[in-house]
Amino acid sequence: MKHTVFTKIHKELGAKMQSFAGFYMPIQYTTIPEEHRTVREKLGVFDVSHMGEIWVKGNKALNFIQKVTSNDASVLIDGKVQYSCFPNGKGGIVDDLLVYRINAETYLLVVNAANIDKDWNWCAENAKIMGLEIGKELYNASDEICQLAIQGPLALKAMQKLTQTTITDMEYYTFKKVDFAGVKDIIFSTTGYTGAGGCEIYADNKDGLKIWNAVFEAGKEFGIKPVGLGARDTLRLEMGYCLYGNDINDTTSPIEAGLGWITKFAEGKNFIDRDKMEKLKAEGVTKRLRGFEVIDKGIPRQHYEICNEDGDNIGEVTSGTFSPMMKKGIGMGYIKTGFNKFDAEIYIKIRNKLLKAKIVKMPIYKG
Repeated sequence: MKHTVFTKIHKELGAKMQSFAGFYMPIQYTTIPEEHRTVREKLGVFDVSHMGEIWVKGNKALNFIQKVTSNDASVLIDGKVQYSCFPNGKGGIVDDLLVYRINAETYLLVVNAANIDKDWNWCAENAKIMGLEIGKELYNASDEICQLAIQGPLALKAMQKLTQTTITDMEYYTFKKVDFAGVKDIIFSTTGYTGAGGCEIYADNKDGLKIWNAVFEAGKEFGIKPVGLGARDTLRLEMGYCLYGNDINDTTSPIEAGLGWITKFAEGKNFIDRDKMEKLKAEGVTKRLRGFEVIDKGIPRQHYEICNEDGDNIGEVTSGTFSPMMKKGIGMGYIKTGFNKFDAEIYIKIRNKLLKAKIVKMPIYKG
């Protein structure tokens, strides 16, 4: 099992540790609802060093990204980040990812921890076909980089104390290379997986502990706390953000998953599965990923049946939890066409009981 540079700190803080995507990670330090509210109302720190980072460099970099990802990376400018996915050649998704444009010939791909090896092999296979040099123009830096996500409405205000560069006015899905906490040239970005605002810090492993200590010192007056992956899941689900392995996978298409907005049919962009995605968009899909809130008392979980009022199966829950902010069960799931209109009444089968729920637009939590 892999450890991050922060594992010792997590254990010293009394975190409940667990295996996650091959890493020994903190699930919670106190309680999930308490950590969840800290992020929504103040600021919390996630160790997300388990995420993968792949560099793409050289004069073929953009063409490569245009081929293997669904979104249109040609619109990116230096300092911009883009959400995208790797189509798998069979109509499904290898992974979802972030694309950072450093400059015209340098890009950083940030991928999910559970898929690092899978993504690397997929990228390497396609890079070889396109003539990129593996290890130089395509490089897996996942084991060299640590990452902290400082999330919450007070995050940027607190982190401003650690850099001379103005960061409090940064737009969503942008990044800067800055000197931060005495460390030169870290990547400071504003993407987020919580919907609460905040930032991410990418640095060399050797600088991780110095940055961790500085972040907590700067955030002390604002009520900063460490937060585990348990609250990360409840926070992302309130926002309706997909989790690979739950809501999207090798058998789900971006169109079914409501990711048509990152599937761009730009002129000259012949990405993998373009023909399949165009056909799906034109002909329609048989199911859609939808968010819902449970009206009756109960908590939905992955793989629970979604039914109509007669108890007939019309879908399946992909992610479900109890929302700490809404104080009710919420979830996402694929629901058959004809039953998935917004505000429609559905039922979640929990222990052979049909609990009433309602389809809602994302984000599920509107606060």
